[in-house]
Amino acid sequence: MQNHLEKMEGDKRREQIIQLLSQSREPVSGTELAGKMHVSRQIIVQDIALLRAGNKNILSTNKGYIIFTQDEQKKVRRTFKVKHTDEEIRDELNIFVDLGGRVLDVVVEHEIYGQITVDLILNSRADVNAFVTKLKQTGNRPLNELTHGVHFHTIEADREDILDAIEAELSEKGYLMK
Repeated sequence: MQNHLEKMEGDKRREQIIQLLSQSREPVSGTELAGKMHVSRQIIVQDIALLRAGNKNILSTNKGYIIFTQDEQKKVRRTFKVKHTDEEIRDELNIFVDLGGRVLDVVVEHEIYGQITVDLILNSRADVNAFVTKLKQTGNRPLNELTHGVHFHTIEADREDILDAIEAELSEKGYLMK
């Protein structure tokens, strides 16, 4: 009887997680989800893993979890290969968000480790500022240092012309690599 009750509670909790993530435009932290569900953060991590195994499109970012809905899947995406200095990170990311893009990730192709992808989900200058500030405060180095500055970003936008404008601006600034 206890196992059946725990399974029902887990199923109900995972439904609530999906509902909360679906209603939020911004990532929701594991700690916040744990507080709302009255469980540990580790239980939330396990729930997210189970939801992903059940084909739920949930991304884990440095700010929390986010779910992609059908509306987001209708948007256009393009991957840009770029290179810049550490001092130019904020400028590069602001180009994407200022022109109407959403920075989904950063990817490097490492000669030993292969492809390394980290979800970013940056929608605005505020997101970019928070990311760059956290990078500086923690003393961590940017992922692109593994590949001498060369990296990729997947950018999402409402229309192709937005991606075209982003590409033109990156090229003008000398960040875009062909």
